[in-house]
Amino acid sequence: MHDTTETPSVVIIGAGFGGLAMALELIRAGIDHFVILEKGSGVGGVWRQNTYPGAACDIPSPLYSLSSVPNSAWPRRFSEQPDILAYLRRTYAEHDLTRRVRLHTEVSGAEFDEKTGRWLVDTVTGERLTPRVLISAVGQLSLPSTPELPGIERFHGRAFHSAEWDHDVELTGKRIAVIGTGASAIQFVPAIAPQAAYLSLFQRSAAWILPKPDVKYTPIHHTLFRRIPLTRLAERLVVWSIFEVISLGLVDLKPLTALFSTIARRHLHRQIVDADLRAKLTPDYTVGCKRGLFSNEYFPALARPNTGVVTDAIAEVTADGVRTADGTVHQADVIIFGTGFAASDFLAPMTVRGLGGTKLTDLWADGARAYLGMAVPDFPNLFLMYGPNTNLGAGSIVYMLECQARYITQLVRTLIDRPGTALVVRAEVEREYDAALQRRLGKSVWVRCSSWYRNAAGRITNNWPGTVSSYRLRTHKADLRDYRLLDASSTSS
Repeated sequence: MHDTTETPSVVIIGAGFGGLAMALELIRAGIDHFVILEKGSGVGGVWRQNTYPGAACDIPSPLYSLSSVPNSAWPRRFSEQPDILAYLRRTYAEHDLTRRVRLHTEVSGAEFDEKTGRWLVDTVTGERLTPRVLISAVGQLSLPSTPELPGIERFHGRAFHSAEWDHDVELTGKRIAVIGTGASAIQFVPAIAPQAAYLSLFQRSAAWILPKPDVKYTPIHHTLFRRIPLTRLAERLVVWSIFEVISLGLVDLKPLTALFSTIARRHLHRQIVDADLRAKLTPDYTVGCKRGLFSNEYFPALARPNTGVVTDAIAEVTADGVRTADGTVHQADVIIFGTGFAASDFLAPMTVRGLGGTKLTDLWADGARAYLGMAVPDFPNLFLMYGPNTNLGAGSIVYMLECQARYITQLVRTLIDRPGTALVVRAEVEREYDAALQRRLGKSVWVRCSSWYRNAAGRITNNWPGTVSSYRLRTHKADLRDYRLLDASSTSS
């Protein structure tokens, strides 16, 4: 790929875990002519964006970190946002990647130029880059989803989403309305409840919550991890194995879900004494159907005298609070949305066009899909990190990203060895793959309820129906027979 410095051969969109894994793999393969475009003010992805109180990872850090960049100094097993962000920043810096990141550079759209076999990548500032390869590492959890509640414009207080936390808002002594009970709310509610005058939690559905086996690592732990790496690897292996078993329970070994529900119910009964509150917090759907959560503080926070769980539907927002369907107005000075992300809107809001001007949003009108979650027919030399059906019901997405980075790097190497060409996955290969994938998903626990794993039509667009080891086997070696090799001068044929 003999390009000028101004025209990188590879453009990576996003400087989070995905962008980092991709960049490190390219460098290991001797491919260093790339740039990372990041719309934010720094690297870190969701761990830079989400700064709400109590923000932490619900996957143990020995597994939620790159295998090639181990960290012997995690403060605790389940690390908090500042520590994960520090790890990402340090890794970018230590591998000389910071200079390859263009900050405040948001991609507005990209179009494949069939005459040159290159991507025309446009930014919101009017810049155009023309790489040969385009890699999206924007993830699935980057676009906050805020419900359009009637009357929200009349609210006299402050309102914000947890992923856009307004740290200028003083919460002490305030009446707080929290809308949503997802993974973020599970973390920030215990952090802010003690300082609130009163906190009303508006719950549409209760979450399955398991006890969190967290520990604070001591200097002895750090010394062992550093001097005897096998101890660190042993913990990583144990955590990995546990999540592999849980993954089997979500699709193939459903009797395991009975064990998980028993543990969760006992956790609820131990921490919530009040029968009415316990009934509100008991899920009415199969365990695992929605994202399972870990917390030791959430239930005690909801048992406080200054908190209440509201299960009536929200009718509207008034000037001074939230009115529910039963006519009650719940007074509030601040509204915080813990309503998650537009997880099924992959690559949004970018406009991406492939062969013949095909728009990716049109191709995905019935739900996003991609071969191995990475390659889309009619979109040559476009590869996705954390794409459709690569999210996990249990396990570390970082491991999945490493698998994808290795696979994509093999394809990039093929393109380097064959100048003037482009690779596009065969449509029939993608169709057969997707059909088999959806058949497996149809056997999973995720079809038993509505969740962010499924789009409006009911198609499961986010989750991988298997273990991470099975995905690793599928992506270990790129099979070029799955792709068409096109000449840049005849990509429209």
